Amino acid sequence: MFIKHGGFFMCSFQILINFAIQISPMILTDTHTHLYSSQFADDRNEMIQNAIDKGVTRFFIPAIDSSYAERMFDLEEQYPDNVFLMMGLHPCYVKENYEEELLFVEHQFSKRKFFAVGEIGIDLYWDKTTLEIQKIAFQRQIQLAKKYKLPINIHCRDAFDEIFEVLEMEKSDDLFGIFHCFSGDLEQAKKAISYGMKLGIGGVVTFKNGKIDQFINQIDLKHIVLETDAPYLAPAPHRGKRNESRYVTLVAQKLSELYGLPVEEIARITTQNSKEVFGI
Repeated sequence: MFIKHGGFFMCSFQILINFAIQISPMILTDTHTHLYSSQFADDRNEMIQNAIDKGVTRFFIPAIDSSYAERMFDLEEQYPDNVFLMMGLHPCYVKENYEEELLFVEHQFSKRKFFAVGEIGIDLYWDKTTLEIQKIAFQRQIQLAKKYKLPINIHCRDAFDEIFEVLEMEKSDDLFGIFHCFSGDLEQAKKAISYGMKLGIGGVVTFKNGKIDQFINQIDLKHIVLETDAPYLAPAPHRGKRNESRYVTLVAQKLSELYGLPVEEIARITTQNSKEVFGI
């Protein structure tokens, strides 16, 4: 059967294919989730499957320090088509033994493939006394990312000025990545983007006092990726409870409202952005 239109013939089967594409379930990416957390010990597989059933099929896993590595590798082995690992030293774990930890990170990159260096950065909320060695660790790991042509995944808490200071020193065409859990203002968002970063938007955008909902729609969606930071920072209406990767759908829904776009379009664009960052 053919349908005549404008002098051309179109197979009705192709129409059916196009319709199926339009109604196919949306695919979402959680660019930052701690699936190895002990908070998931009792129901980890069920939690992951619930997310997959919701269309969240890609999970990018940040590292903390060497003590978490085996848990990460086990997850990757169990979910090879869904779990993608980063490697790095979290700023809150930059302690007296940071040189040893950085050597561990460097050794891991020499052994196998990762999709980003992270999470790395500076955190002055918990401990200001380690600022200098946090900056050293941050810069060293940025340089490691450049060596392997990989993105970075930035953790920043009470440290925008310090983060931007290091990024300015390392600014170049091969510096790129994600500013995880972005919670700054519009000017800080623009500055982060100027350094080659996309903004990781999670549950904070749904908070009444989160503030980023007041300006985020002034940022082109090409600079946005979605995340949960599970088990932390659950979006409304689950705020204060354990976060899960399936709740990235709530983040997408909030951005749909703020940008005035269908949630499927938010999912499509942000997932494509994540593919541009991670190369997969």
